[in-house]
Amino acid sequence: MAKLTKLHRSKNHRMIAGVMGGIAEYLGWSPTITRLAFFIISSASVAVPGILIYCILWIIMPNATADSYENRRIFEVN
Repeated sequence: MAKLTKLHRSKNHRMIAGVMGGIAEYLGWSPTITRLAFFIISSASVAVPGILIYCILWIIMPNATADSYENRRIFEVN
């Protein structure tokens, strides 16, 4: 899995806007587990709705570019 060097919305793991995918890539976690954890936490919290947090993150987080990811090149010895 490619790791983001800064927090951005994911290009590779997006279902809606790539917010949870970007957080998962940044932390090195599974995108599915991150989405499940966000859903469970936001469902359990009555004070702050998860959809509001998601929309704010969608607006604030920039979209990932090719430069956002670490260069993971394998150098071959000739």
